[in-house]
Amino acid sequence: MQFSPVQRIGLTGGIGSGKSTVAGMLVDRGAFLIDADAISRGLTESGGAAIAPIADKFGVQAITSGGAMNRVFMRQLVFNDPAARRALEAIIHPLVSLAVGRQAGLATSAGNRCILFDIPLLVESGRWRSQLDRVLVVDCSEATQIGRVTARSGWTAETVQKVMGGQASRAARRAAADACIHNEGLSLEALRLLVGQLSRRFGL
Repeated sequence: MQFSPVQRIGLTGGIGSGKSTVAGMLVDRGAFLIDADAISRGLTESGGAAIAPIADKFGVQAITSGGAMNRVFMRQLVFNDPAARRALEAIIHPLVSLAVGRQAGLATSAGNRCILFDIPLLVESGRWRSQLDRVLVVDCSEATQIGRVTARSGWTAETVQKVMGGQASRAARRAAADACIHNEGLSLEALRLLVGQLSRRFGL
């Protein structure tokens, strides 16, 4: 497999896997980060490009008094209605793709040698793989995912399991991976060592 001089690395992992921690470590080693989640949040904040179409599709109850997407309302809606989830994704995903493309173009023009695409639903979407040189998956057990998320967010285990149910399985993510970090029982220092070893393969 031939790789371009600019390495385009897709980073993904289930909720609570430690993906964001790994992303930060790669950024520390010189990767340019494009965070699809952060872009999505910006699109659904007050004044974001997704607000008007969300209001048109789901009604005024989908928007807070401050003009942002009502995340509590929409989370409950998409958890319980797959059609609503698909409708929301049809609004947000094309806008995210456009913004990701713009940022990647700027990063390439600026001479960055490794662009890291942090994409939570990389495997689920099916459209990202052709745009990447390699896929890095951060993996851990489902029990660890639930424990981490309930500890940091206050969500119930049932809520975390619903989120996990909407994501690709661990097996599917591992099957899509060119490299995999099993982030289970590791200290931050041990994780940083693993990331450092991998980063050399990415030109960092």
